[in-house]
Amino acid sequence: MRLRRELQRLNPDENHFRLLGVPARFELDADALERRYRELQREVHPDRFAAASQAEQRVSMQLATRVNEAYQTLKSPLRRAGYLLALNGVDPEFETNTAMPPEFLADQMEKREALEAAAAAGDWEGMIALSSELRLEQDALLARIGRQLDASEWAEAAATLRQLKFLEKLGEDIAAAEERMES
Repeated sequence: MRLRRELQRLNPDENHFRLLGVPARFELDADALERRYRELQREVHPDRFAAASQAEQRVSMQLATRVNEAYQTLKSPLRRAGYLLALNGVDPEFETNTAMPPEFLADQMEKREALEAAAAAGDWEGMIALSSELRLEQDALLARIGRQLDASEWAEAAATLRQLKFLEKLGEDIAAAEERMES
């Protein structure tokens, strides 16, 4: 019975923003998002329905999973950007659209070469400098995509998101190289 009331109040088919009660935009109040997530998880967590029927337990698990999925998507700037694009019918075409500005690609090649050289030499200072440079570039692109999404500049935001994915991969490669250097 309690779960039915929760389901009436919470529509699991709502988009992530409505489900978590936050504005559908790129810039979010992270603290408000987390508070709302924790509040919803307390309300629908399967532990609260341990004595309920199996059907209600299953629904509780599904709803808790749905709330968690929404939270994980919205708390990540890249996933949130992709989700906003999807809500507006825009496919960022990660697999099919590899067009990038030539200067961006040249910069990525230079960074990859610097990564290889620093890793081969065990150059921690070089790795730290590369990581710092990468964070600055990511921050600049996140600010840009935020402006683009909030201004409904969908095609431009999709292109920026593709660049951010490139940088995310480079960040993963830097972290992997640092792990290898530590061992």
